[in-house]
Amino acid sequence: MAMKREYGQEQPYIPAGIFKIRLPFIHYRWEISECLQAILMCATCLGAIPVLEEVLGVPYEVAWSMVIINGFFYSMHALLGDPVVPGWITPAIPLVTAFLTLSEQGPARTQSLIALQLMVGIIFLFMGVTGLASKIIGAIPNAIKSGVLVGAGFSAIMGEFKDGGRAGMYPATVLIGSVIAYFLLFSMLFKKMKAKNKLWYMVGNFGMLPAIIIAVIIGPLSGELPPPNLVLGEVIKIPEFGAIMSTLSPFSIGFPGIGQFIAAIPTAISVYIIAFGDFVSSEQLLSAADEIRQDEKIDFNANRSNIISAIRNIVQSLICPYVALCGPLWAAVTASVAERYKDGRESMDSIFSGVGTFRWMTFICVALVPVASFVQPILPAALSLTLIVQGYVCCQIGLGMIKTDAERGIAGAMAGILAIKGAAWGLAAGVIVYILIYGNFKNPVVEEKASNA
Repeated sequence: MAMKREYGQEQPYIPAGIFKIRLPFIHYRWEISECLQAILMCATCLGAIPVLEEVLGVPYEVAWSMVIINGFFYSMHALLGDPVVPGWITPAIPLVTAFLTLSEQGPARTQSLIALQLMVGIIFLFMGVTGLASKIIGAIPNAIKSGVLVGAGFSAIMGEFKDGGRAGMYPATVLIGSVIAYFLLFSMLFKKMKAKNKLWYMVGNFGMLPAIIIAVIIGPLSGELPPPNLVLGEVIKIPEFGAIMSTLSPFSIGFPGIGQFIAAIPTAISVYIIAFGDFVSSEQLLSAADEIRQDEKIDFNANRSNIISAIRNIVQSLICPYVALCGPLWAAVTASVAERYKDGRESMDSIFSGVGTFRWMTFICVALVPVASFVQPILPAALSLTLIVQGYVCCQIGLGMIKTDAERGIAGAMAGILAIKGAAWGLAAGVIVYILIYGNFKNPVVEEKASNA
């Protein structure tokens, strides 16, 4: 049995400096709902396979092995005391891909990715060790935070619905799945249904899982996706460490040159700007959950989250550089876990029991051959659903942070520029407009009266 906490205290842990070590079954219980969600939600993790194949030119088996290694590092957050479900730096993937395609596919492109991911990891580490991460989150005006979040939301949704996007390639699967996901996660009507009916309450406990199941059914029925192909001959996929080290590790192909590191600087800064929005999202999601659940004290530390993200990026850049990079938050699933957590201790004992169960189980599932083979056909649709839900969450949180007309105008203009021109342009535009309007870079002391119009 897992250790029990006293009312209003933190979940039990082993202290280790800034880290708070928690092991499943010992420091928190195993949540069945998150366990079941992870079985199919691992399809999104496996969705990195086609990206790795296309950008780095690696074969399927090597790309799959890279996903398994990345899945293991996901578990570090719950293990070391970060109460979130981590993920990719998803909105940065188009930016990273564009940067990498400037180099020829092969060792040169891989070295460019190594340089980029290593620099991103160093930025995370610097921000976490110096303590600047927490200070920056507190010091940046809400309008700017909102602009980053809403812009990231716009980028996620626009990417799916643009010409050539997955919503156009798999319209029935993506659109029906998105409607179901939105209804189950965010609908006020469904919340009332859950309160009155135990069946709907059970369905709601599974978060995005019903939407993924519908995608598995709709895809083949509509002819947009092939039917699942369950492979039962093998059980566990052992990562091909030898192939990865010989073709991707800088210890085999050589470390990037100074010129490659310099070329990666603008993209690395832009990536961190995007990732910064995840820290804001994490803080807001957990703060909202903490207000409702008075039985548990949730300790979210942006410095700790930065350091863990730094470790993941730096280590993976030296072992298996990852195009999606290593981000601090999977917004869609963290929101899903937080919503179920709000239902009370009987529903989910601790926030760590939810996020920890989910991430350990996704690591296990991406290595299981039957599971990976079953979800392989729906990988594009699962990735699309995740991005569309993430877009909603980013916009919901970002818009909820601002109260005045001036803040709404700044955030909206900044978000539009960020979504179209990129993170660096969006942040620069937001800072300039904010200073022009307020005359400084501080949160306004006296809020203007919000318009009722």
